[in-house]
Amino acid sequence: MRVSSGVSGFDDLVDGGLPGERLYVICGPPGSGKTTFSAQFIADGAAAGDRCLFISMHESRADLERDMDAYDFGFERALESGSVTFLDAFSSEGKRFFGMPGDRRDVNSVTNRISSFIESRDIDRVVIDSTMLLRYLLDDSDNTVMRFLSALKRTSATTYLISEMTDPSAYADEHFLAHGVVFFHNYMEDDGMRRGLQVVKMRGADVDTDIQNLQFTASGLVVGEGRAVTH
Repeated sequence: MRVSSGVSGFDDLVDGGLPGERLYVICGPPGSGKTTFSAQFIADGAAAGDRCLFISMHESRADLERDMDAYDFGFERALESGSVTFLDAFSSEGKRFFGMPGDRRDVNSVTNRISSFIESRDIDRVVIDSTMLLRYLLDDSDNTVMRFLSALKRTSATTYLISEMTDPSAYADEHFLAHGVVFFHNYMEDDGMRRGLQVVKMRGADVDTDIQNLQFTASGLVVGEGRAVTH
């Protein structure tokens, strides 16, 4: 089963779409397009009738709606469609869901809450923004994030995990565990900052791993148009 990313040009890089029911890490520096990429994934799912879950540590629903209002790929429409559950970890609803406030939670408690929610509601697409959320919620033992992600991989959802990362060679545990890794690049050229996207890893797909030009347009992110990236 292939799942569309909802991003123009991206599916061509991954053999026609993402292999479904898998875990993907979406990583890169701040401002590189990770959240927009993930919002397009959710909007595309809602338009296709998929049930979606967006868990955010960084922004409220209203803030994210405002951020995506500049685009016409229908994120607000997706949120209002009834197909998307949005959980702000620090809202009243989010605190009830995760059992906050209080000490960090046992990995089994958080895992069971999220996994049970996904399975009981037949969630098809999940975005977790970001790995900081996991490290905030979970206890300090070394393997808690790995255990959580292993459980998430066993669900039937296609999941994006957003990770703040500036060095594409500095891999974290989640990059090894994930089925796929997509890295967003910011770099300077003579005419100013440019952005690129690279599929670093993608199990089960014949992929193009070159850095692709990335543009922000009124329709959202567009991959591969314009000059090729030679960095």
